[in-house]
Parts: sequence; C-alpha cells; structure tokens
Amino acid sequence: MMAVYSTSRPPNSNLMGGCAVRICVLGLRGIPQVVGGIETHCEQLIPRLQRQRPDDEFTVIGRRSYCPHLIFEYCGVRIVALPHAKNKYLEAISNSAVGLLYARFYIHADVVHIHAIGPALVAPLAKALGMKVLVTHHGADYNRDRWNAFAKAVLRVGEFCAVHFADRLIAVSPSLAEQLKRRYRSQASRISFVPNGATHILQPAASERERRSLRRRFGIRGEYIVTVGRLVPEKGFDDLIRSFKSVANPPKLVIIGGAAAGDPYVAHLHHEANDRVVFTGSLRRAEVTILLRDASLFVLASRHEGLPIAALEAAILGCPLLLSDIQPNLDLGLAQANYFKVGDRDDLRRKLADPPRTFLVDPAVILNRYDWDKVSETTSAVYSTLMEKTPNGLANTH
Repeated sequence: MMAVYSTSRPPNSNLMGGCAVRICVLGLRGIPQVVGGIETHCEQLIPRLQRQRPDDEFTVIGRRSYCPHLIFEYCGVRIVALPHAKNKYLEAISNSAVGLLYARFYIHADVVHIHAIGPALVAPLAKALGMKVLVTHHGADYNRDRWNAFAKAVLRVGEFCAVHFADRLIAVSPSLAEQLKRRYRSQASRISFVPNGATHILQPAASERERRSLRRRFGIRGEYIVTVGRLVPEKGFDDLIRSFKSVANPPKLVIIGGAAAGDPYVAHLHHEANDRVVFTGSLRRAEVTILLRDASLFVLASRHEGLPIAALEAAILGCPLLLSDIQPNLDLGLAQANYFKVGDRDDLRRKLADPPRTFLVDPAVILNRYDWDKVSETTSAVYSTLMEKTPNGLANTH
C-alpha cells in the first residue's frame, strides 16, 4: 500500500496530445490516516481517480509534520511532504505556496487541484504559471469560530480567488453550490456539486475480543452516545457536554477526536465534563468504526460543516443520528426529528432524553447517495472537462 521512493520528472511537453496529464493536489495536511475531513476526502478520492485515470499521474502535496516520509507512494499515488509554517494562520497557505512552486517547476504539473478556500489564495499564481486549476470548496471556513476577523477576511478573498481563477470549482454540498452560483452568477457554469463519500467506513465487523478490549480501554460499559470530530469550537462540543449533563440518568458520552497540544478550548471541555464523559483522543479508523457500530446514538452539534463525513459514516453503520440544523446537515435530507436547533442546549437536552430509536435512518439511502466510487466517477468527469479541446486545438476551460 505504501512505498518510499524518489524520482525526478522531466517536463510534459504535450498536455492534450495523449501524454500523461500531471495533476498536483494541494491544500491538505497529508494522507494516509491523517485526521480531518479534507484528508479523509483526499485519501478516498485521489487513489480512486488514479485507478480510473491510469494514464495520468497524481501527486499529493502534504505537510511534513503529518507525513511519515518525505516522498512515498500510497495506493499508486505519489505523496510529497513539503515544509510549512508552524502557525495555525499560516500553515495551510505556506505549504500550498511551496507546493505550487514544486508542482510547476519540479514535476511540471499540468493541473493543480486545490482543496479548501484558504489554499485557493494561490489560484491566481497557478493560472499565471500556466496551469489548469480545479478547486474543491469544502465549506465557508470564514464562518469557523477559531479564526479572528483578519483571518476570516483573508478566507473570503480565498473564496473569491477560487471562484474567479479556477477553471472549475466543486462544492461538496448542494446548498453551498447553489449559494456560490447565486453570489457569483457570471461564474455559475463553472461550479458543480459533488458530495463527499462515506463507503470507506464499511469493513468486516471487529471480533468480540477487539470490541471488548476497546471498551475496557476507555471504561465504556453498556449503551453510550458518541460524537466524532476535531476538538475545535465550531464542532459545538461544549453545547453537547452541557446538554448531556442536564439529562437524567444518561449513558456515557464518548467524544472521539484529537486537538492541538495545549489548546485552551480542550482544557475548557475537560473542565465542563463529568465522569460520564469519555475523551478518547484520535483513534485509528478501525477503532472509530467499532465505536460507531456499537453506539446507541451519534450526535453532531456543529455550528459549521462542509458535508459531515462523520455523520455519514455513523449512518452507514446503522447508528441513529441527531444533528444540529445547520444547512450542510440539513442537506443530508433526514427527517425533521433527526435535527435540533443549533446552539439551543435546551432543545438538544430534550432530544437526548428521547429513545435512540427515534433517530434511526436508512443506511441504504446514505450508501447510495454517498458512494466514493460514484463520487470519483463524477470528479473524473470534471477533470475531463479541463482536458477538452476546442476546434482550434486549445484546451477548453469554460
């Protein structure tokens, strides 16, 4: 699955004449097994695209702090770990800028696929350097609680760059795609909706011994409620903990997710929690699967999402869902009973007191809508539009 190697690549002199198209993917921390929605998205999508487009060459740019090697291969995709600033405001953009120069001058990429609107700040430079640009918009990051006013303004500029300088833009939720088309009418024809997938969570059920071992490790007995996500303010874990503590005789609450060392928000969550709340930290996907499969209820109290992969994973595994009523969660199309008013701790408390079966969903529906193979086929079709020739022999980008 993963091999370490190093190669140099000469320029590709004929992008549209049958030679391999060189595609460089920017904006993520790294793959494989790196925590994050964008990272899960790329880990599942890019190897599938490589298999579907065997004549093309995909290179993923990661960040050195998150990758096991400087250059290695994962599922046929070349991963290159490059430097980045060790600062939450500059980490993504610094790595993307270095990655873009690497893409143009070292691997001579024909296409850059940028993930998220922060890294999309480099889209104008990518166009100036003669590359095709595809941007995947994973959500309005300027609405995240963790950013200050200046960072939010910069992210809005990143969104502007994504819309105006990308040859094509993919939005991961239908409401986001429609919102962008309304706001940027002149660019609407370049914007497409392609969802996240969740079928990666399907794997053989763990043995009873593995399940018992994981429960024993975290002191989990009987039924429990589970939530998954990075421990950041926009995930609403503080709302969930306070609502949970107000429920009479609740089961345990298991919170799966990691955080930056020394983060004051994490200290605040631990202060708010009682002995019924379990923090597991980051877990391997197999362990997350076990805890999702055995949970009586999955809760997502987010104030901001792109398209919630964790909720899709839980649904596919048959876990009842209770989600905040933000638009990306509503985009999943669940029954009204599966939602509570975002930020309303009383509403969440009342719902937590209801029997978990109240929040059951049909896994087959989720499987059909959010299948990674279908997602990759649709994304591959978007790639193909970047490569189309016009009658005069030039690539069509509109």
